[in-house]
Amino acid sequence: MLGWCRWKRVGERLEIRVTKDEIGMVDQLIRLLQKITPIPAREREKAAAIFRPLEVPKGGFFMRAGEVPNNLGFVISGLLRLFYIDREGNDFTKSFCAESGFVAAYSALLLKEPSRLFIEALEDSTILVAEYEAFQRLTAGHPCWQAVNRYMAETLFIKKERRESELLLDDATTRYLNFQKEFPGLEPRIKKYHIASYLGITPVTLSRIRTQLKQKN
Repeated sequence: MLGWCRWKRVGERLEIRVTKDEIGMVDQLIRLLQKITPIPAREREKAAAIFRPLEVPKGGFFMRAGEVPNNLGFVISGLLRLFYIDREGNDFTKSFCAESGFVAAYSALLLKEPSRLFIEALEDSTILVAEYEAFQRLTAGHPCWQAVNRYMAETLFIKKERRESELLLDDATTRYLNFQKEFPGLEPRIKKYHIASYLGITPVTLSRIRTQLKQKN
């Protein structure tokens, strides 16, 4: 894990000192948050104080099933896969998370119980990580954080409902086209069998769908 905040006492108060690389990481997070709602300068400083960078190498895990999560992450660079493994050893891809996405085992985080979810790095990844309790204290303050919390909750709900309806109602080709829309530009970075797992089909079926779509175009 990398170092994060640097503190310097100025008179009776502490000021935050960060490196240029660290400032760039926080700026990436703040730019996303500013699209949701204006974030005052002091609140940006508070956010910088609770997030720290974490390097997860390709094949490493941000979260494993059985662990009780206590962190919320924001992806600076890289790509993560969220998946489950059943008792027979089959894995089922829940979602992917790339740059500028928030990542966590949310239900386990909120319920403070062991996660059933694995979160694996498909590429070398850099993630800004905050302890969830610290994030809660931050968002309990200035009203801007209420808008951030609402946006995150609404986004998660929309994704969950769409995912459920696609698996129940859409055919495999429609699910594949929706995958391309939801994760634009990610397909070349993800192995075929992971995409097939996300779609609920076999790699052979995925190859057939791709061939059919190419022929139509």
